[in-house]
Formats: sequence, structure tokens, C-alpha cells
Amino acid sequence: MRIRIVDAFTDRPFTGNPAGVLLLDAFPEDERLQQVALEVNHAETAFAHRLPEGGRADWALRWFTPATEVDMCGHATLATAHVLHTTGAHQGPVRFATRSGVLIATPREDGSITLDFPTAPLTPVALPDRVSEALGAEPLAVFDTGPDIGDLLVEVADEKTVRALTPDIRSLGALSARGVIATAAAEDPSCGYDFVSRCFFPNVGIDEDPVTGSAHTALAPYWSQRLGRAELTGLQASPRSGRVHTELRGDRTLLSGHAVTVIEGDLLA
Repeated sequence: MRIRIVDAFTDRPFTGNPAGVLLLDAFPEDERLQQVALEVNHAETAFAHRLPEGGRADWALRWFTPATEVDMCGHATLATAHVLHTTGAHQGPVRFATRSGVLIATPREDGSITLDFPTAPLTPVALPDRVSEALGAEPLAVFDTGPDIGDLLVEVADEKTVRALTPDIRSLGALSARGVIATAAAEDPSCGYDFVSRCFFPNVGIDEDPVTGSAHTALAPYWSQRLGRAELTGLQASPRSGRVHTELRGDRTLLSGHAVTVIEGDLLA
């Protein structure tokens, strides 16, 4: 069984968010998928198999963290589309059948891939108890991102505050279903990005996610409304770092980025 490790939302190896990608003939039992994801031990491992022609989708796609299966994952979808295109397994736009419906990934002439994802609904919420202590910063605003994402979106004072966060990961887990997205406007938009974020997801076994496509389905509508532009670029300021280009289209959000295959080998067990 062939396995690849792909760095997503980056054009350079060893940055962005690494994902395992396995192209299968069919999905084995869930326990087997979870064992492989735990062995890979990246934020997500994606499993895909080809579907019969003539249907609503081309490939079935599932995502597993080291701890559980998740409903949506942007960077592992980007990584899977990258593998399909670079290996010749699929040409042109690819339609993935997922737990979040049919998601489309479209290759671009510049080598990037654009994902078409549902926009996350944002609902203002009262400041939860202990969020300041758990995050290690005072929130300016807090939003629920809906059941598909399952995070709290928290705006803090500035970019420096986002970069300096050292949260209490265990305490963050009590605040939402998946975790917390911390964000602020870019200090200097001339640097090539409009907002920054960091994402902490203790409830799915990820203390800090390097670059999170799904979080940008909430960040895009938030910052597009604040900044008055449909197209933006977000920098996820994790230690690995990566950039996500977003375009808000009503109830859909386009997420674009590059990917790089860094490891390819055989799964022997």
C-alpha cells in the first residue's frame, strides 16, 4: 500500500501542514484506518478510493487525526488532490464525496489547488468562563463556528498577541467541540497577508494545527466583512507556518494553496 506525506498550503518542504495520503481500492474497517493515522501521527491522514463513473463524485475521501475521524479537513483534501494530479490518478477538477458533502478541488495554472468548501456560520457568543485564562490573552470578540467546524473563533488585540500565545491546551478543550481559533488583523498588510491565526484542537488530539483549511471557512467571512474584501490571504502563524488564499462566495468559501510531496513509500503492515 503506497503512502505519501504531503506538506500542504506551502510551496516549500518542511513548512505548511503535513498530511498522510493513501489511495486505496476500497476503505478497510474503521479500526484499520485509525491505526494507520495513529502510526502516521500527523494532524490528519487522508484515505481515498475511486468511485464508479457517472456519479456525483469521483473519489470517496475520509480524514483521520491520530485520535478520531473528522467531518472536514482542508489541508488533507488539498494534499489528496495534489497526489491525484501529480501521480496522474486524476486529471482536472476532482469531486470528493465526504462527510461534509461533495467538495471540489480544482488545479490552477500556477500549480496551486483551489478547494470549494461550505462557509462556516458565525454566531456571536458571550465570553465563556475562563477563556482568557485558557488562551492566555483577553478576547475582543468570540464567535461559534457551527457544528461542522466545532470551534470558537476568538479575535485578540493584535498580531503580536497571536504569535505569543502559550495557551493551557487542556483548559481549551472544555470550551468547544474541537478547539479554538485565535486571530487578529495583520500588523502590516504589505507583507502579503491580511490576517493571522493559530489553531488549537485538543479534542481531536492536535495541540496546535500547523495550517488549517477548515478554520479559514470561518476566518474568511469574518475578515471579509471586517476588511470589506471578498479575496484575502491568511497567514497561520504556527511554527511551521503557511498561507491560505480565501475568496468568499456567499455560502461557499474558496481556499487556495500549494502542496509539496516530501515522502513516498510503502506501508508494510
